[in-house]
Amino acid sequence: MTPLSHSSSDRGFVRLLFSQAWTVLRKDLLLEWRGFSRFLSVLFFGLVTLALFAFAGDADTEQLRGGASGYLVLALFLSSTLALSESFRLENEEQGIEGLLLLPVDTTAFYYGKAIGNTLFLFLLGPVLTPVALVFYAVEFDFLLYLQILGLWVLTAAGLTAPGTLYAAMTSRLRSQDVLLPLLLFPLVIPILIASVKAIDVLLTGDFTGKLLGELLALLIVFDLVYWSICGILFHYVIEEA
Repeated sequence: MTPLSHSSSDRGFVRLLFSQAWTVLRKDLLLEWRGFSRFLSVLFFGLVTLALFAFAGDADTEQLRGGASGYLVLALFLSSTLALSESFRLENEEQGIEGLLLLPVDTTAFYYGKAIGNTLFLFLLGPVLTPVALVFYAVEFDFLLYLQILGLWVLTAAGLTAPGTLYAAMTSRLRSQDVLLPLLLFPLVIPILIASVKAIDVLLTGDFTGKLLGELLALLIVFDLVYWSICGILFHYVIEEA
């Protein structure tokens, strides 16, 4: 095979992966659009979590404002377990995963389609939870600040869903999935938690001196790239064992 034909076959394989991933993503988006109950339940859980943190602050404005970044990110982390555990529910009904494995769909494409869908799902929580958190925790609302937090939310959601999709597939057949999924996921994404909380805190306090914000953003991006690369490779082995 000549180098030219080899390059053409590689491009064809990449296009096929993109096409299959888009098919999986489109299927999940259509199912979510037709039945909005999962999104509403996860959103309500996130709102209740923010309210509980606010009540735990004992109406201390300074304490609430100081912990706003941590409370907001923790609400996303806790809500993510509900969303991720449900992401493979339909595939597990009536031997759905076995049927998918028999189709000419690459498992890598299947993973990235599911992971991108989960990322979009978690990101959509941000536009609602963020302004609620700013009100609950006595932070002055600013539209530019709101957009900046949403930008960070994308990186945080991506860092959660890459390993979260892998672990959700791994534990999807187990009755104790609701317990095992957070136990497996949360220790792995501690760097994402720390970087996200500190970055949002920098935005809320308005302290842009130094290179702290840029370093935190770089850390989030690096961990996102590592998680999305490694988990995409491992998913093939996980889904066959599951």
